[in-house]
Amino acid sequence: MGRQAEKNMRECLRSPAADGFRMPGEFEPHVGCIMIWPKRPGSWKRGAKKAREAFRRVAAAIAESEKVYMLAEPDVIWNAREMLAGIANLEVMEMESNDAWARDVGPTFVCSQDGCVRGIDWAFNAWGGAVDGLYADWEKDDQVAGRFCERLGYECYNAHPFVLEGGSIHSDGEGTLIVTKACLLSRGRNPELSKDQIEEKLKAYLGARKIIWLTHGIYNDETDEHVDNICAFVKPGEVVLAWTDDRNDPQYGFSADCERILSGETDAMGRPIKVHRLPVPKTPVCIHEEDLLGYEFEPGEEKREAGERLAASYVNFYISNGGVIVPQFEDAHDQTAVRLLAELFPERTIYPVLAREILMGGGNIHCITQQIPAGRRRAECAK
Repeated sequence: MGRQAEKNMRECLRSPAADGFRMPGEFEPHVGCIMIWPKRPGSWKRGAKKAREAFRRVAAAIAESEKVYMLAEPDVIWNAREMLAGIANLEVMEMESNDAWARDVGPTFVCSQDGCVRGIDWAFNAWGGAVDGLYADWEKDDQVAGRFCERLGYECYNAHPFVLEGGSIHSDGEGTLIVTKACLLSRGRNPELSKDQIEEKLKAYLGARKIIWLTHGIYNDETDEHVDNICAFVKPGEVVLAWTDDRNDPQYGFSADCERILSGETDAMGRPIKVHRLPVPKTPVCIHEEDLLGYEFEPGEEKREAGERLAASYVNFYISNGGVIVPQFEDAHDQTAVRLLAELFPERTIYPVLAREILMGGGNIHCITQQIPAGRRRAECAK
């Protein structure tokens, strides 16, 4: 389909909810996962060498049970193919982007009751645009969702100019969404809309009937506190919540407030929400002076500083068809997180993956992965 025909088709679609579509839970079956090969010198130091090794480990774990589409810019696609050679069930696809955060720039997929899958192309402005965006040019990132859907043959809703990132929403697949006020009500996203208007947008595009608004996310999270770093559904009616018992840690107040809100809420089906506390790393993960060597920042790009606390969280895991890929930080709580998630996902293999290099880039395992739910594409749904 040509670009103009694709644009015309997208404009003929109504809204996902009106068309009978809803956002599935991540624990539901997938046909694949989108990742983007890291390159940006201001995010990934020393030519992204160590970051790419970390991305490879994540991709290999996911590819054990679902296909991985690794998007790569033309000048680094050879490197992606070379480093990812030998991983079955993985396809390297040429596509431009400004950075490697597939969760936030890729399409959010929605499903219909009869098994059709469509994408949503939100507006992306680098987590805050001119107000507090992390880099000045995000044009290529903003085109990833639409281009991926076009390449793979998925119908796609054009949600522009509404700004939203995939990491800022979490769904139970049954009509409940969890979000944070710190992110969705931030001045750099949709300042012209009220909280109620934003909620109506989420319901229209994601088929949600109930939005649970947490106040905060992870302390010092530069995404304005995405929900996927602090709270995630493990099944309908149950969530994990990033937690610390240290009352002197600023995270304690954030997490305690989230727990208070969750304990007083029911989901869209009327069920109380069961909360499983998942500890944050025992020792805060911070940037060291030597970590700063090897970055190349562009004008207008957020720079890192020695001593800066990073938003490390075990909640930022990815649920694949057969596994749970869990970030590890060489911390005393690493194995605690693995054990707790193994108990919550007894039918899945737990894949612990060292994630400090990904965290140094500004995110974590969930941030670099976007699931594609099982279902039929445009041509198949037309039959």
